[in-house]
Amino acid sequence: MSRQSRLDAEKEIKRNPHPDFKKVEGSRPPWDKDTKWNIKQTVKPDWKIGDGANDGGKTLNTPHVEIDPYEEGRPPTFNYKLMISGIIPRPIAFMSTRSKDGTSTNLAPFSYFQMVCSDPPMFTVGYVGGLDNAKDSLKNLMETGECVLNIISENFIEAANATSINSPYGESEWVLSGLTPAPCTTVKASRVKEAVFSIEGKLESTKEFESKGTPGKKTGVLAIIEGTRFWVREDALNKDKNLIDPAILKPISRLGGITYGRTTEGVEIPRPDYDESVTNDEEAKKFVQPKFEGQ
Repeated sequence: MSRQSRLDAEKEIKRNPHPDFKKVEGSRPPWDKDTKWNIKQTVKPDWKIGDGANDGGKTLNTPHVEIDPYEEGRPPTFNYKLMISGIIPRPIAFMSTRSKDGTSTNLAPFSYFQMVCSDPPMFTVGYVGGLDNAKDSLKNLMETGECVLNIISENFIEAANATSINSPYGESEWVLSGLTPAPCTTVKASRVKEAVFSIEGKLESTKEFESKGTPGKKTGVLAIIEGTRFWVREDALNKDKNLIDPAILKPISRLGGITYGRTTEGVEIPRPDYDESVTNDEEAKKFVQPKFEGQ
């Protein structure tokens, strides 16, 4: 995708809702450096089997609006904006790649990102556009089959956002961000040294998607990536090397538009055991559907 095409796409999406962003930002309270990670009770700690929503059914009184993603006159960008504002918070793959000849590097954030398996460690990253007009990151990933997935933390959110700039292919976002490249073991791409958690990855496969509104137009690519090495900052890792402390990771998530999310609070809810929660609870057993003969 050309630099001009990216500029045109951003203008069409209108991601930034503020005519003068710096003026709006200046009117807001400063970043609270003293906010610490903490775990609170759930909304209804005494919730029991069959209780339903914790608001007493209040939200049931508000009707829903049905939207056909392909309704006549609805631009594809409307679906994009709706989805990224509703499917939140999304983890961000801060992906590092390098060209096949090693002469250029790329660093960019992707919020179409998720883990899908732990044995083997498998991850998905989604790209807008097709393989024929691949962005720098996808072009490098396809040619080399390698990348590094870094998790964005509070300590470099501004630098990470700067890498989303529509720079020409071959111009490294590393320099623009001021972040520090660090060597890897199984891939040639560099990891972000400032990141608390990084994953070296090898491309397993890709799947290209075609527009239903404009048949023949390629609109997305799904990349499936296998993790081959993990890197965790030692102060965030437990003794068994199987848990990362969220108070140290301080992960940043993606919300809609130009908005990011800060993770400062959590709740703990144990997964229920059927025998304990239903079989041995006379009140809970009332919600169990009776079995019919032959089932």
